[in-house]
Amino acid sequence: MPNKVRNIDRRKVRMDGMERSRRSLSALGLPERDLGELPDSDKRFPDGAQYRVEIPSVEGPGPFQAVMDEAERRGIRIHRISQGSGMMLLADPEIEQMVALGREREVEVCLFVGPRGAWDIGIQATSAAGGGAAAVLRGADQLAYGVEDVIRGCDLGVRSVLVADIGQLWVLGRMRQSGDLPPDLGIKASISMPTANPAAARVLEDLGVTTINLPIDLTLAQIAAIRAAVDAPLDVYVEGADDFGGVVRYYEIPALVRVAAPVHLKFTVRNAPSLYPSGAHLADLAVATARERVRRAALGLSVLRRYYPEAEASPGTADDVGPAQAWRDGRSRHKY
Repeated sequence: MPNKVRNIDRRKVRMDGMERSRRSLSALGLPERDLGELPDSDKRFPDGAQYRVEIPSVEGPGPFQAVMDEAERRGIRIHRISQGSGMMLLADPEIEQMVALGREREVEVCLFVGPRGAWDIGIQATSAAGGGAAAVLRGADQLAYGVEDVIRGCDLGVRSVLVADIGQLWVLGRMRQSGDLPPDLGIKASISMPTANPAAARVLEDLGVTTINLPIDLTLAQIAAIRAAVDAPLDVYVEGADDFGGVVRYYEIPALVRVAAPVHLKFTVRNAPSLYPSGAHLADLAVATARERVRRAALGLSVLRRYYPEAEASPGTADDVGPAQAWRDGRSRHKY
């Protein structure tokens, strides 16, 4: 009997300890558990919409035009395109073409920072246990290169960048505050920097991130908990690339919109070779996969219309994707 009592006491102590941990999270304004009841999110984009559509891995003007042509053919609205190879692998005229097309079609153009650990001379990122270092910037020089990539892009009209290094996020946020970068610069946290819990999402939001990519394998309850912790839009892959696990979750779209709003629904394609780093040698593949991503988006939106027809979409982008005129007028064109 005494042993049984002691065992009960130990379980009670362990449970009390867990309750203390949960109370600590709650005191910090974080959800104390995953939200299995899947509450509706009452948060919205500035224009009142619950969701937008993003096509990732749009690697240049040609694939971007293919996305626009396919979207028009299928009668769907694309709100944002993102690129993965990095601005350093795009020539000035290519960036300017993408910016111009984005303005013309009211599509946010989000370009990745070029340097990253996996393309540097270090070997940790290529090791079996070193994948977490693949997107970081190694050393002060790489950090400077990453900042230079953003400055160059902004001088060419880019107003949305995709970042995967937490130190660079901090630097860019400070530069935006000081006026060294445009005040309307959007900073999107990459999926390569896994944001898998509410506290991690809060850190990114505090650093000035304006949209947060989530890992592709989070449950709806886990996503709901992150949504409760932050106001920034979340990016969720409906279909993910094979090198990130390749989930396919089309029937969850209505719940994703309801629980995660404001949310960018992202569509890539499985069974497709990697495009990074892209170039003319992959031009046909980049265009073909861009078109197929739009087709996948059309399929996803048909599921949303079928099961959640009242969901509110953005007619366009909520924010001005053009240059901040006052900031641009105060600077000469950057000489790269």
